[in-house]
Amino acid sequence: MPDWSFMSFSGEVKKELLAHVSPDRHCQLAEIAAMISGAGSIRRRDGRIHISFVTENKSVADKYVRLLSAAAGITACVSQAPHTQQKHKHSYLVSLSEEADVRNLFVLLKIMDSRGTLREQLTLADDRLLQKSCCRRAFLRGAFLTAGSMSNPKKSYHFEIVCESAAKARQIREQFESFALKAKIIQRKSHEIVYLKEGSQIVDALNVMEAHVALMDLENVRIIKEMRNDINRRVNCETANINKTVHAAYRQLEAIRYLRQQGAVKELSAQLQEIIRLRMEYPEAPIQELGTLCRPPVGKSGVNHRLRRLEEIAEQMGYEKKNEPC
Repeated sequence: MPDWSFMSFSGEVKKELLAHVSPDRHCQLAEIAAMISGAGSIRRRDGRIHISFVTENKSVADKYVRLLSAAAGITACVSQAPHTQQKHKHSYLVSLSEEADVRNLFVLLKIMDSRGTLREQLTLADDRLLQKSCCRRAFLRGAFLTAGSMSNPKKSYHFEIVCESAAKARQIREQFESFALKAKIIQRKSHEIVYLKEGSQIVDALNVMEAHVALMDLENVRIIKEMRNDINRRVNCETANINKTVHAAYRQLEAIRYLRQQGAVKELSAQLQEIIRLRMEYPEAPIQELGTLCRPPVGKSGVNHRLRRLEEIAEQMGYEKKNEPC
């Protein structure tokens, strides 16, 4: 299991996804579409269209460059984004402005038709790229790499992808739903958040994105947490049973003491006198053990009946129950 003190679990998942490059062009294009949707912008400047991709993770920018080369034959480079250094963090920029490259990529991503007409929502992935299951997996990989995060599963289960618009959030949710994952959307400030909260659903999401090593790490954590929870439940149950036994024994002993003070024990049946003697001799013994000490042995229900009968007789003689010990 990885040492998450140096890298977050979210970082481990992204590290695994960064190494996963589909050999199929249609999947590569789906992942590019998701990455542009999550961290890209398309603008007109100086009469030309520019595609900018900005991320704080240089490895994500490097993968974007590799995908552009593999899927579209585009050569691009990663540079440090200007004026983005904050708290010792840098952002990295991949910029495309060559008209031929931009036009080629737009056609492949179905942002532009063969006549050169651009559609309205430029950074929203076209659903035609997501017809195949493998492409939807690649799309969700790209979405998580650019805008996703996960909490440390040792502490809590939380998986999310941040979106700039409701349309993008709905599109990501639909891709999860195609794999029977019930993702939800919540608004946080000016963003829409697609999220999963159940451990089993997050495991399935990692499987969908093909982060199989991270999946096994998460499953190991879940197993350990479930074992601990089971042990805690058992301990709590046993503690409750012990407390119940102690409180019951306290009530019974108090009733017996009252009967002895009243001199009423000699008037009771031999069975009741026997259970009085055993309870006084073994004040902490559970009901079942008292039953085995009777002659002849008595079952739990028989012992309970005798002890309840003693309490009833004591109450009929004026005994008032006292507060039980904490």
